[in-house]
Amino acid sequence: MHTCVLFAPHKMKWYVEITMKTAKPSSKFHVVVDAADRLSVEEQETLVAVLNRRLADRRRAELAADIREAQREFARGALRPITPTEIMNEILS
Repeated sequence: MHTCVLFAPHKMKWYVEITMKTAKPSSKFHVVVDAADRLSVEEQETLVAVLNRRLADRRRAELAADIREAQREFARGALRPITPTEIMNEILS
């Protein structure tokens, strides 16, 4: 059985159980988790930091793309400006 040891193994038990149930033994995810197990604690911390930065970069890029698309829609007249009160009324209705 494969284990996942990152920062606190006793707190990661739920993670191990979930990943081992959902990941196929030959899946890329499974391979990556196994490889991370073999890293030192410092390397695991660095890996987590790198992945967090990459995820943040990806989210920023997606947000920027969404903003550009909204600006194009607005320029085409497909959107109209509304007040924060109108937005809240739409959300709450």
